Amino acid sequence: MNHLQLSYERGISTVTLNRPDVRNAFNDEVIAELTAVFVEIAKRDEVRCVVLAGNGPAFCAGADLNWMKRMATYTREDNLEDASAMARMLEVIWRCPKPTIARVHGDTYAGGTGLVAACDIAVAAQPAFFCLSEVKLGLIPATISPYVIRAMGARAAHRYFLTAERFSAAQAQRIGFVHEVVEAGALDARVAEIAAALVQAGPEAVKACKKLLHDVAGHDITAGLVRRTVEGIADIRASDEGREGVQSFLGKRKPDWLLP
Repeated sequence: MNHLQLSYERGISTVTLNRPDVRNAFNDEVIAELTAVFVEIAKRDEVRCVVLAGNGPAFCAGADLNWMKRMATYTREDNLEDASAMARMLEVIWRCPKPTIARVHGDTYAGGTGLVAACDIAVAAQPAFFCLSEVKLGLIPATISPYVIRAMGARAAHRYFLTAERFSAAQAQRIGFVHEVVEAGALDARVAEIAAALVQAGPEAVKACKKLLHDVAGHDITAGLVRRTVEGIADIRASDEGREGVQSFLGKRKPDWLLP
């Protein structure tokens, strides 16, 4: 990997954007690397949780300037291919069967907000700032919109998509875009606490729970949806992991999925 740092410890895989000289701005190479890494992580049973972070002064400043210069010469077909790669990266992160945490610090602009929104949990350091800056460049935040709108809600998205205002971590928390804001010096410890809680859960239950969230959130409560939720709890109760979880709880012992 040329643009990412990868580490693993006790069930937690950390994927770190490593282009601090350009504030972790991404280009086609970064997009390809992130996609490949999350595809691989999804296959690894030993990984129970993923932390997405960035080196240097910013989490992710959006698109790399040199990449934007190249895009200026693209045909519509080139742009379709380029945007499809970005959309696939975001979808791979969103659909990762492992729980994901965005560790956010510094500036998070444009596509960088898409990375945050595609993660399950977002924790930001107090000095962090966010901006959906696309309209200032005559563009729109199209590929990131399904994730960002889900994360902050349609009402907030109307404001920040259209005004391209810069907003603080505290405001991001108020609108639901990030779950928690901490002092900069406490960021790593808080992310580690949340990750430690995630790796205690049954790995198959977590996978099923993420699918449940995707199936239920934002959908109408129909007979079909209710039926799928009934089938979901029946299936997990009858699974080996479900039986082990209940039996270990009743027997007042630790479940066998806990890491040594």
